[in-house]
Amino acid sequence: MPATPLLPSPAESAGIPAKGPLNALENASSAAILRVLRVTLHTGFAVLLAVALVRVFVAGGPLRWLWAAAGVVLAAVYLAGTVLEKRHAEARTGFNPRRYGLLWLGLVSALWAFLLAGSADFAWLAFPIFFLHLHLLPRRAALPAITLMTLAVIASQWAASGAPVPHAAAVVGPVLGAVFSVITGLAYAALYREAENQRRAADELRRTREELARSQHEAGMLAERERLAREIHDTLAQGLSSIVLLGRAAGQSLDEGDAATASARLALVQQTAADNLAEARSFVRGLASPQLEGATLVEALQRLCGRTETDAAASGVALRCRLEVDGEPRELPQPVRVTLLRAAQASLANVREHARAATAVVSLAFLGNEVTMDIYDDGAGFDPMAAAAATNADDGSGFGLRSLAERVTALDGSVAVEAAPGEGTVVGIRLPVEGGSDG
Repeated sequence: MPATPLLPSPAESAGIPAKGPLNALENASSAAILRVLRVTLHTGFAVLLAVALVRVFVAGGPLRWLWAAAGVVLAAVYLAGTVLEKRHAEARTGFNPRRYGLLWLGLVSALWAFLLAGSADFAWLAFPIFFLHLHLLPRRAALPAITLMTLAVIASQWAASGAPVPHAAAVVGPVLGAVFSVITGLAYAALYREAENQRRAADELRRTREELARSQHEAGMLAERERLAREIHDTLAQGLSSIVLLGRAAGQSLDEGDAATASARLALVQQTAADNLAEARSFVRGLASPQLEGATLVEALQRLCGRTETDAAASGVALRCRLEVDGEPRELPQPVRVTLLRAAQASLANVREHARAATAVVSLAFLGNEVTMDIYDDGAGFDPMAAAAATNADDGSGFGLRSLAERVTALDGSVAVEAAPGEGTVVGIRLPVEGGSDG
């Protein structure tokens, strides 16, 4: 059986994927030519063998049944090899016959030689067998084998003619047939190599597309994970932290017998929990913050400042928070509004929980084609170098600054943090925007 396919089966040829319309036409053309060559080769072999057997029977002779039996064996061996190869090419069997290709070719050639020794009528079977030698053997081995087979054909024709010297036609015919077979076989080999190269290129392209799709899927998952991490940190985590502080403050009020203050703080706990639930539902759906629904960014920031003061007071911290607006408010794209609100929420939460500040100021400025926001507090400050190191810590500390930087960078903006121990903190954000007026 062939070490490589005699000719690609129709299913194998048609299965060569195309990279585009032109490649599809080229592949279809190659597949059609290979299919015709395959059918022609096998049909020609069958017809020549059948004609030879008929001539042997017509000529008679005591050994005609021997030559008939040998011809049937040759047909069976040839058919078995081609059928097994075709079934393997179409993936209908796990048995791979290609490793036995040289053995199969040797058996076919030996049976042909045996038949040729008995009758010159089998000489013309040499021409389809030439193609097998050209395809299965290296060229340096195939050409000498074809030469020997051609000489055997000439010798059998000479012997059958009974002439003292071979007739010119008995020499020229086999030689021209051999030359034609070699040229056709080499052309087929080039066409087959081109088809194989196209198939391998198409397979590589398909694998590349699959890897690209897989990497894009993984990148999408990572991006969504980062989005959820930012939203959780800037909303749920801050809200849960406020709930914990308010709960502790309510407990202290109850211990002190101040039921009214405890009730007010528990009401804030309920409101904070309700706000967090709304935030969770919104970012799971990929929507904007509920704080921006039906409100401008300025109004949302004003409410945030008031809420920050209320939460701080409920926790026993005297913190004044105010909003300052510079320039004419303009309508901002939704991603810009959400990013600025999240930045203010995260920064003011840090001020309330860590800064021990008396004053916090959110300054929003509309300047030409950009908007800026500074969040200032007069609290304890911190060491920016230590904060940068904490950003890479395994415990997740410092994630707020990194999350803020990622949000702003995604919108082609910039973040600057100025701080020093005991001197307060300023977080500055700049974002490019289009013109317009805030609704």
